[in-house]
Amino acid sequence: MAADLSFAVPGDLATLTGGYVYDRRLAAELTRAGWSIDVLGWAPSFPHPTAADRTGAAASLAALPDGSVVLIDGLAFGALPELAEAEAHRLRLVALVHHPLALEPELPVEERARLKQSEQRALAAALGVIATSETTAEMLIEDYGVAPDRLAVAKPGTDPAPFAHGSSPGAQGPHILSVGTLTPRKGYDLLIEALARISDLSWSCSIAGSLTRSPETTSALRASIAANRLGERIRLLGETADLGALYDSADLFALASRHEGYGMVFAEALQRGLPVIGTMAGAIPEVVPPAAGLLVPPDDARSLADALRQVVADAATRRRLAAGARAAAETLPRWPETAAKVAGLLRTVAAARGSFRPTLSS
Repeated sequence: MAADLSFAVPGDLATLTGGYVYDRRLAAELTRAGWSIDVLGWAPSFPHPTAADRTGAAASLAALPDGSVVLIDGLAFGALPELAEAEAHRLRLVALVHHPLALEPELPVEERARLKQSEQRALAAALGVIATSETTAEMLIEDYGVAPDRLAVAKPGTDPAPFAHGSSPGAQGPHILSVGTLTPRKGYDLLIEALARISDLSWSCSIAGSLTRSPETTSALRASIAANRLGERIRLLGETADLGALYDSADLFALASRHEGYGMVFAEALQRGLPVIGTMAGAIPEVVPPAAGLLVPPDDARSLADALRQVVADAATRRRLAAGARAAAETLPRWPETAAKVAGLLRTVAAARGSFRPTLSS
């Protein structure tokens, strides 16, 4: 019997990044809700696939029966406009967009333009589009030409978790936690610079995230930590499967992202009742309310340092923001709610009559 949904995911679904966590939890919740799902494991080279990987993706779609509902992660979907246009005649294609491909800050200008055009074409071939935040949805409508009636917002869910206890009484200052893969988009260079500006205060910092996905970023950060003589105060922990103990020992959460399509780690920090220091990039202000954190302009190390100084130096400010974080945690969506929103759009797509092909842009 054919699956209710074919879900194309590039790379290893068990990868410990926000996008893969979303895909993994979504598949699990839809299965729990009664959906039959066939996960199509595509190559990890997307969004810059080799010719062989493009051929493999095309073959996996060609093998599906006419009328199949196919959800494709945006990491791959936006890179396959020709395939999307070709299969839109017979498959019910739905794109899952965590954030537009062109928004990775390290990309050359020409590559950003190419990726944007590629994703615009691919999205025009989709019967439905799922965005993981209101911010991303607005961007898809305004900058990518996605019709609002083809679009649904399904924010990432969160799991109930105990509020953090914080650092031990004998600790040398507050414990700052940062979570995210070490890539240019996460702004760790800015965080290190900001921490160097408050080195006169007592604090420690733990950074949990893959050290291997962008080796040049990791090397530059190690050099910056050494140059600023912060090696005894900042720990690069690498990819960490269980973050529970780290969250529990933290006094505040900080991440200087240059863009976030949602920012699942910010939501996790709120769920732990942690004060948040971040930027106003992308959807972060949608996740972190003013009562729970201090958000500064992206790429502004001085403002980031000022915010960190305020929270690190003042226990009363930490308590006030922690109370705001605990209140915000009560409003965060849960994963069954996320899956229900996705399922609603998938059912609409599955019930569409007539030609499956949407109106394609010229």
